[in-house]
Amino acid sequence: MIILALFTVFLLGFPIAFSLGMVSLGQILINDFPVLVVIQRMFTGADSIALTAIPLFILSGGLMYKGGMSKRIVNFADLLLGHFPSGLAMVSILACMFFAAITGSAIAATAAIGGIMIPLMVEKGYDKKFCTPLVACGGSIGPIIPPSIPLLIFGVMANVSVAKLFLGGFLPGLLMGAGLMGYSYVVGKNRGYIGRETKAPSNEVFKAAKDALLALLMPIIIIGGIMSGLFTPTESGTIAVFYALGVGMFVYRELTLSDLWEALRDCAKSTGQVLVVVAFASLFTWVITVNNIPQEVGAYLSAAIGNKYVLLLVINVILLIAGTFIDTTSAVVIFTPLFLPLAKSFGIDLIHFGLIMAVNLTIGMCTPPLGVCLFVSGSVAKVSLKEQFKDLMPMLVVLLTVLMIVTYVPEIVLMLPNFLG
Repeated sequence: MIILALFTVFLLGFPIAFSLGMVSLGQILINDFPVLVVIQRMFTGADSIALTAIPLFILSGGLMYKGGMSKRIVNFADLLLGHFPSGLAMVSILACMFFAAITGSAIAATAAIGGIMIPLMVEKGYDKKFCTPLVACGGSIGPIIPPSIPLLIFGVMANVSVAKLFLGGFLPGLLMGAGLMGYSYVVGKNRGYIGRETKAPSNEVFKAAKDALLALLMPIIIIGGIMSGLFTPTESGTIAVFYALGVGMFVYRELTLSDLWEALRDCAKSTGQVLVVVAFASLFTWVITVNNIPQEVGAYLSAAIGNKYVLLLVINVILLIAGTFIDTTSAVVIFTPLFLPLAKSFGIDLIHFGLIMAVNLTIGMCTPPLGVCLFVSGSVAKVSLKEQFKDLMPMLVVLLTVLMIVTYVPEIVLMLPNFLG
């Protein structure tokens, strides 16, 4: 009944955080628990040192965007891939992957790269209805390639290594990007989307790579530092902020004090939104735990499902549906306590399970009817969701194929964590 009540409130249009709070408060009153529990559980949920990395990663992404990082990444990607059929489309995907590795945010990557690449592709003869959903799907890779806010939250909630989750995200993210680039190449051949006439000279590619090197080094520094023990995942956020600040102000000299203030303001807004959801979700998790909901869900699914492969398929379907109308962070904090005991009971590796959840929910960000990345890219290109639908469907098929590979070939996720961990 609690889960049904929650989704009913969602469908009535209430914000995610307040929906969690309303349903939790109602259940607390029904169970005659002291109302003080609301404050205690919310404070406990948000009072985590590991969650400090969330505002730090958001701020570092904002600083690097305003410091001229995105245009250098786009320029490098263009010189690298621009000569292929559908070259600009492939550049958009690669740029989204690079930028995702900086911000960890699907929305940020979609907005930043879409604002640059969609007008450029349209100018070169690409159909708006093709390039708009393409950038949305490319941006959705953001929460998979580290650093990743959803993976960070899952790691905290599931008490598993954030560093290993970050490492596990590399290959699934690369597969998603490669799949979309391959599809773009086929479309470009069929529709005559011709790239630059000649391959860029190697000296130009080298110069662009050198110019973008400082941006591309950031995820390597973060992951390398965590794995070597130089700093924790939380401390890596601080390193990222100072790195972005130094590069933007003193190397590229494009980051001004007004840009810094704007980045701080945007970071405060985004952090507030995330942490309010986390706090209310902590209360909701406590409520469903004391009411034995995870155990009941686990017992029901265990009785109905005989093996873990069918279980993973069922979980995929649930998460794909949920991801279409719940943002990724909220979905992680809602579904982790529900499915985690079940994953443990079936012997599913929790690093693998965390990536399954993340890939599912990020696909939801570019899935109708409420895929947020589709609305972001659509607002940039002035293209409605209905107009994007036809070209979007084959892209979703590509992403769902990658999801199945990630789900049923756990080595894709576990190879790097096991090798380097």
